[in-house]
Amino acid sequence: MSREDLNRFIALDYGVKRIGVALCDPLYTFAYPFKTILNGQNLWNELGEIISRQSVIKIILGLPVRENGKSSLMMTEVLKFKKQLENKFKIEVILRDERYTSSIAQEIIISSVTKKSKRREKGLVDRSAAAIILQDYLDEKKH
Repeated sequence: MSREDLNRFIALDYGVKRIGVALCDPLYTFAYPFKTILNGQNLWNELGEIISRQSVIKIILGLPVRENGKSSLMMTEVLKFKKQLENKFKIEVILRDERYTSSIAQEIIISSVTKKSKRREKGLVDRSAAAIILQDYLDEKKH
């Protein structure tokens, strides 16, 4: 199998404090929570390392849209982040409506993570929400 056969997509659930990261398998079938990165001074190095090591060829970025479909305050931050991603990594960035992904992630965590202490881990919801965003994108592309 060549290196090009191992290309992946990455999904990012952007937050002011943390960014949830999810990856898909090289066959673009399933998404899984990968990591949570602190949104700080090491952000670009950490993201660059993941993108390089995992042979990422496309970024799916969660877009926080309000329930009524209108833009949210966070949307401006995410759009700015999208431009930075495109400029730094020269990879296509696709925006994806992320409404309800955190709620869905919390429900999944409650039903699947038995230890309460593990459920309280702050980054767990972020990376799980990113996985939901990515899986939604992959499922749509299959049809």
